[in-house]
Amino acid sequence: MTSDLDEFDRKIVSALRADGRMTVTDLADRIGLSKTPTQMRLKRLMEGGVIRGFRAIVDPARLGLDHVAFAEVKLSDTREKALGEFNAAVLRVPEIEECHMIASSFDYLLKVRTANIRDYRRVLGERISSLPHVASTSTYVAMETVRESA
Repeated sequence: MTSDLDEFDRKIVSALRADGRMTVTDLADRIGLSKTPTQMRLKRLMEGGVIRGFRAIVDPARLGLDHVAFAEVKLSDTREKALGEFNAAVLRVPEIEECHMIASSFDYLLKVRTANIRDYRRVLGERISSLPHVASTSTYVAMETVRESA
């Protein structure tokens, strides 16, 4: 659908990325269309998967979750079945905020958010290390977040 996006579609996406709570009327004013065509375009963008949803962006530190670690994960088996099993299991670990398959000397990079290093150690030992096909892990602890996208 990317090639089907015109200037107005791109303006809708840009405006909603900046403020996902704006009303359709405000969105229409911002992009220079009336309300009905804006609603139709928004519906099409949502149905087409360009806009996948709306959510609250929270401050993890205010929730007591300001410890961020990145874990490299090397698997013992990288056949499709094993990758699928690992991927499915990762989705069940709420502390894993992001999981990326990497083309490197390791297979996955996980972004893990916990309250502190003790909690991270527990999550690593009890949850991440016991995920299917995990052979080894290596951890990098973030000392400061300079930029983080929602």
